[in-house]
Amino acid sequence: MADKRDYYEVLGISKNASEDEIKKAYRSMAKKYHPDVNKAADAEAKFKEVNEANEILSDPQKRSQYDQFGHQAQGQGFGGFDFGGGGFGFSDIFEQVFQGFGGGRSQQSNRPAAGNDVEMVMTLEFEEAVFGTKKDVSLEVEDECSTCSGTGAYSKSDLVTCDKCKGSGRVIVEQRGLLGISRVQSACPKCKGTGREIKKACVKCHGKARYRVKKTVNVNIPAGVDTGLSLRMENYGEAGYNGGPNGDLYIRFKVKPHKFFARDKNDIRIEIPISFSDAALGKVIEVPTIHGDVKMTIPSGTQSAAQIRLKEKGVQDVRSRRKGDMIVTVRIETPTNLSAEHRKLFEELQKVEISSKQTPWEKFKGFFKK
Repeated sequence: MADKRDYYEVLGISKNASEDEIKKAYRSMAKKYHPDVNKAADAEAKFKEVNEANEILSDPQKRSQYDQFGHQAQGQGFGGFDFGGGGFGFSDIFEQVFQGFGGGRSQQSNRPAAGNDVEMVMTLEFEEAVFGTKKDVSLEVEDECSTCSGTGAYSKSDLVTCDKCKGSGRVIVEQRGLLGISRVQSACPKCKGTGREIKKACVKCHGKARYRVKKTVNVNIPAGVDTGLSLRMENYGEAGYNGGPNGDLYIRFKVKPHKFFARDKNDIRIEIPISFSDAALGKVIEVPTIHGDVKMTIPSGTQSAAQIRLKEKGVQDVRSRRKGDMIVTVRIETPTNLSAEHRKLFEELQKVEISSKQTPWEKFKGFFKK
């Protein structure tokens, strides 16, 4: 027993954790280490360890014994654990925990289990993602039958304990093999592992205890979301099983591009055209930002492709709420279709440049002559 880790440590919870906290931690850890999902060499061992911890801590009597005696309590009435071929096997664990990993869920368990998670993609306009918005979304999920309150029976008296498994949902089956006769547990064939029999089915769900319904959910989208980010809405997924909690709704965002603005994480980029004279002499202009027009100074002697940063004129971070910047890239436009007056002015400028010691072009050519 000395090499066993503390069960509370295994699930990552405190010793005074509630039943709901234990269930939530178990579900998270079991998903993380299930060998069908986690391909690490030690995943199977950790998966067994997680389920062993849950088997004890989710049972009030076993938990009390464990709190008193630690792992030595196995001799005080735990009865041992079987994570191999017999007893509580991998198939049972898969049924309880991984019903949300696609493909539905086997009904061969009478334990409470969380419902399936639901995923959807939401397309947002650029401004909606930047500033946040509220949207109503429609989805179709499996919900608990409101007529029978999830029992599947016509009335309370029509739901009885299975007389074959006595309500446990499990039966002992003898199997003959090369090494002789072995006894293993399996789901009760009469009640399909539920531990209950329905004498008369509910008229609405016909004994299934659930049915598909269309729901409208109001989603509050925070400012600063971007393509690829997901929003989790707890308990908005499909109904749980046997009193288990609902699954969650995951909304993954896809943001449409803007005609002029380009998003770079929390910064916004834009390219603006300016004239030769504005670049040479400098000028104060009004630049469009996502927060409205802002005055910006173009310094004299500005070169094409120069970048000017406007502080906190970008997108608010979805977590820290800090705003990014606006990065303005300057593009100097060469004039076309010159008027006679413009041509005369540029000819005068050209004469001045030629009379100078060295034009920019001559300076550039000089690098290749060295």
